Amino acid sequence: MQTTCRSRRKIACGLALMAGLACCMADAVQAQSVGLPLPRLLTTLPMGGQVGTQVEVKITGEHIEDADQLIFSDPRITATRKLNAAGQPEPDRYLVTIAADCPPGLYETRVMTQLGISSSRAFSVGTLPEVLQSKPNTTLATALELPLNSICNAVMTNRAADFYTFQAKTGQRVVVDCAARGIDSKLDAVLILADAAGRDLVAERRGGVLDYTVPTDGKYVIKVQELTFNGGPAYYYRLAVMELPRDAAIVRLPTTKAVNSFSWPPVGLKEQAEVAEVEPNNDRSHAQKITLPCDLAGSFYPAADVDLYEFEAQQGDVWWVEVASERLGRPTDASVLVQRVVKNGPTEQLTDVAEFTDIPSPMKVSSNGYAYDGPPYNAGSSDVLGKLEIKETGTYRLQITDLFGGTRKDPRNVYRLVIRKAAPDFALVAWGLHMELRNGDRNAVSKPLALRGGMTVALEVVAVRRDGFNGDIELSMSDLPAGVTAQGLKIAAGQSRGIMLVTASEGAPRGVTSAKLTGTAQIDGATVSRPCQLASMAFPVPDAWNEIPQPRLMADIPV
Repeated sequence: MQTTCRSRRKIACGLALMAGLACCMADAVQAQSVGLPLPRLLTTLPMGGQVGTQVEVKITGEHIEDADQLIFSDPRITATRKLNAAGQPEPDRYLVTIAADCPPGLYETRVMTQLGISSSRAFSVGTLPEVLQSKPNTTLATALELPLNSICNAVMTNRAADFYTFQAKTGQRVVVDCAARGIDSKLDAVLILADAAGRDLVAERRGGVLDYTVPTDGKYVIKVQELTFNGGPAYYYRLAVMELPRDAAIVRLPTTKAVNSFSWPPVGLKEQAEVAEVEPNNDRSHAQKITLPCDLAGSFYPAADVDLYEFEAQQGDVWWVEVASERLGRPTDASVLVQRVVKNGPTEQLTDVAEFTDIPSPMKVSSNGYAYDGPPYNAGSSDVLGKLEIKETGTYRLQITDLFGGTRKDPRNVYRLVIRKAAPDFALVAWGLHMELRNGDRNAVSKPLALRGGMTVALEVVAVRRDGFNGDIELSMSDLPAGVTAQGLKIAAGQSRGIMLVTASEGAPRGVTSAKLTGTAQIDGATVSRPCQLASMAFPVPDAWNEIPQPRLMADIPV
């Protein structure tokens, strides 16, 4: 009886402590969500610029009327207020200077206001000259002429298409690329290449590029439209028209990364695979021979492609199988089946050994329905990560397929197959903790880390554990502004979720830094630290019935 009472007291104390912590976090989040409004940067025009140039940028947003700084995630991109003839700052206009040594890529930009730092917007830096759509070009007669090897920043008009023209010569290879969703736009771009009279030649409706070899000299037309003919300030895009050598690889315009890509690649993996798939390898007589460990690049092509790989393994071997395809940005669902092969003359006996499908999300993901039932961030993936235990020495065959690939013929649907000995590790991603959202309200999920004096905000941190690692992960935060502190609650052994509390003291001075969130663990006797990326929403979603949240990874963690 005495032991039972003690146990009950311990349980009661534990529940009280958890309840107190939950109340503290709820109060902090509630202060953020129902107090002063949150600044949000919604658009920048243009959405990028060329290395080594200065560009005038106009911004729009919510609750940014008193913004006095435009801040970028790289110090090589700087901004000053644009002044009018009287020497006074022009509202919402900045002169952005991109240093000559700034690497091409995608960066974050935000504004600093009296309400704190705003939400982010993607800003692209490239090497090609850029122009701005300065007037409507919604008919063939008003088409905007673009030189080859240039980029146009534009905004789509509602229920219309934008027209562009370019001149090309026989035999030139012209590639047309359009960045939209990947730079936080709401636009689902449709690209059409037509002749001078407007007759369609080729089209791309799935977010790819137009790759066309010009048959005759003359003028050609590019049509850009939204898949559902929507338009408006949030439907912006960057259109690139490039001439490439016939054998040159296509380098796409930079885009943001999906949240689930945080768990790829494993630390230490080479940028290029060591082995390439060799077709045909889609039946047992043509199974490609590999040796373990293996790092292989392949593709789910053509439609209903089945790739077979054969290897020898010894009893007692333990291997980890990982496939990346969705995390490479492809709309695929990889599935792996491993079978033991016993050959008896012309016949084979196959025994299933293991089957791997998805990487589960570390926590329940929102269904995006009316009732809020979890964060709208999927940290899992339709890729593969699983343990392969060899019970008998012999020959084994690995079959990899795309469960979505039955009728799709797309050579861009590539995959990376890695089979390795155990290398225990982990990857982390975080987002703002939402505890007070009302049903039907997704607006708050795009909130920035806009701290005010005396305020605490909570970050939810989740982990994908790799190759059997199951230990504690200690959370910490560094490079914080003056007057700001962070307290990390560890992700306990066997768990996948933790909390980071960020607090601004009363009277903390105004300022912003790019903070670092880190997880540290003991793995095989060594101290291992891994960075944690931050996820957020590209746009606020005031109406959950009509719009699905658009989550992505951020390039930095502003505090």
